[in-house]
Amino acid sequence: MLNIELLRKICNTPGVSGFEEAIRSLIISEISNDVDELKVDPLGNIIAIKKGNSRQKLLFTAHMDEIGFMVQHIDDEGFIRFIPLGGFDPKTLSAQRVIIHGKKDIIGVMGSKPIHIMSQDERNKATQLKDFFIDTGLSKEEVLEQISIGDPITRDRDLIQMGKCINAKSLDNRISVYILIELIKKVKSSDLDLYFAFTVQEELGLRGAKTAAFSIGADYAINVDTTIAFDVPGAQAHENITKLGHGVAIKIFDSSVMPDLRMIKFLKDCAKDIKWQAEILTGGGTDTASVQLAGHGAISGAISIPTRNIHQVIEMVHEEDCIAAINILEKAIDNIKLFNLNYK
Repeated sequence: MLNIELLRKICNTPGVSGFEEAIRSLIISEISNDVDELKVDPLGNIIAIKKGNSRQKLLFTAHMDEIGFMVQHIDDEGFIRFIPLGGFDPKTLSAQRVIIHGKKDIIGVMGSKPIHIMSQDERNKATQLKDFFIDTGLSKEEVLEQISIGDPITRDRDLIQMGKCINAKSLDNRISVYILIELIKKVKSSDLDLYFAFTVQEELGLRGAKTAAFSIGADYAINVDTTIAFDVPGAQAHENITKLGHGVAIKIFDSSVMPDLRMIKFLKDCAKDIKWQAEILTGGGTDTASVQLAGHGAISGAISIPTRNIHQVIEMVHEEDCIAAINILEKAIDNIKLFNLNYK
């Protein structure tokens, strides 16, 4: 069973790219008693260590930042224009609540032109982020008392359970943060030194992982992130990428990385008694790419949590896929000493 209250807290804690202070503090409070060493590097990554019985290093990574927005302009009527922090699917934003994190948190609503007064051309064109503004219900003077240019903005959505599925904002990548926290609590010993990096600014170009992986210099690395589950009406089979409830995904390819073939085989061997599925993601990338190329390079792979509605207002994962992810990572730790460096 998943600890839903902990996951809710992780998802609800703000931390858009570049503004990870609150989520970083929460993670530190959750893991500090379960690791041998813990530090925050100059970029803001958390690096936690559980000492093993070898000089070799096994690194696990998960980014802690979420997609969101930043205040760009406040007009004469107090309406707010914004820029995105990370990629966003704009069609899901209409009339959604957001939180502007100024001197205090201010609730706002994503406003846009009503359909009743749109021209036919306007109705037919694809929605763009520039079509939206944020309405706080406050005057310009009241807005300026609390909000400044450059303040971060997050989505206002709580976690709910839908059968065995979990629906929440920021499951990309807070579900992976949760999984690494649970892994840290479960693992008591290892043959290798275990490093856990909770990275920043992944949504702005895999930035935090570059410095974290370089400083650690791992021998082996496994990244944990979400991936597309387009297993819905209208999708062709090859567009699914993954399916909810069909197990944790082992990454074969994405547009940023070709995982090491030896690590792919190792993860498949670890998953012999665990439900898993192969992931070939034709668009999008993860911290795996930065970790693999840092320093002299690491033998790197990745597992992914199938996620519907990814990079939208809400996202959805399946509880059994998340449990499978924790199980495969535990198996990886138990069996890493048997890792075969040969390609054949």
